[in-house]
Amino acid sequence: MTGTILVLNAGSSSLKFALFTAEGLTAHLRGSISGLGRAARLSITGPMADRVASAAPPDPACGQAEAVAWLLAALRRLPELVLLAAGHRVVHGGADFTDPVRVGPGVLEALDALALLAPAHQPHNLAAIRAVEAAWPGLSQVACFDTAFHRTQPRLAQLFPIPRALSEAGMLRYGFHGLSYQHIAETLPAVAGAPAAGRVIAAHLGHGASLCAMRGGCSIASTMGFTALDGLMMGTRSGAVDPGLVLHLIRERGLGADRVARMLNEESGLLGVSGISDDVRDLAASADPRAREALDLFVYRAVRETGALIAALGGLDCLVFTAGIGEHAPGIRAGICDGLAFAGVRLDQACNAAGAGRISAASSAVAVYVIPADEERPIARAVAALVAGQDTERA
Repeated sequence: MTGTILVLNAGSSSLKFALFTAEGLTAHLRGSISGLGRAARLSITGPMADRVASAAPPDPACGQAEAVAWLLAALRRLPELVLLAAGHRVVHGGADFTDPVRVGPGVLEALDALALLAPAHQPHNLAAIRAVEAAWPGLSQVACFDTAFHRTQPRLAQLFPIPRALSEAGMLRYGFHGLSYQHIAETLPAVAGAPAAGRVIAAHLGHGASLCAMRGGCSIASTMGFTALDGLMMGTRSGAVDPGLVLHLIRERGLGADRVARMLNEESGLLGVSGISDDVRDLAASADPRAREALDLFVYRAVRETGALIAALGGLDCLVFTAGIGEHAPGIRAGICDGLAFAGVRLDQACNAAGAGRISAASSAVAVYVIPADEERPIARAVAALVAGQDTERA
């Protein structure tokens, strides 16, 4: 077999993985282990899936390190596999990491320091890197950053209206889901043609949710900011709230910073508003009015934030939905598109219900698409470039 690249996308309760050929980036394998720490479940597809899945399944109670170790042990049973490197999604690269980098001790230390800015993601991303090093010592590893795609934003889009010294210390709007948006930027031209180079808003709607305004395939503005807590309402995250509300919870309700952080990150969003679930499917199936209100608020916040990005772009040519909710919740897409009728968005209801690639009506002034998320392919492409010698290694 030709040289192969392993891609790992590690989350708090899941591990997504893929194997790509270094030449041509053909996917031999895609899979995930969900429910880590509770009831781990393996899902795997591709030409090599049966051979990897034939290994004893991972322990249902396994954590992330054990899941990575299981995967690497299963891969070692494939004698023809020539693993060249592993690439990882790392959520926060801060101000310094603007391109994919080979991972060394200095890089890990710097990324550890950013963990407080992405506590739900960064520790798990870095744990996967350490698990690979433990299970496959010496294998070259590359970190690819969700924040890097947004470094093309104009300075004003990155600034908070806070004391200048804090901005100069790196307290900026970084933006996230960059690997997903990079995939949209790379894929959209073949789907939409010339309008892809125009004014585009991509909606990454999943358990975590954000919007990105793009022009010429580059990020112009985004809804997430210094952390991945900002912007849209999400599964369990609040999105943007009045900073005064946080101060009130601390000063008047007597809540500590850690308690407020847990509330805003883990107990808010769809779960907090509904009191039922953080899953759009559960809420859509519920007759409880709180479920309906949670979904309506999710749509309202998405429409409101999209309007702000339309202003930043000076108009809108294309709207793209991606990620779990964006790809599989036609009711949410319809609600958002209806709210954007003022901008010339017209939905083809039949195409939307069927989950077609293009869901806008022929009369729509804005082309609307659904494009499946693929954060793994941009990572594989970056790793292949480094393996080929385009080295951005840092000490």
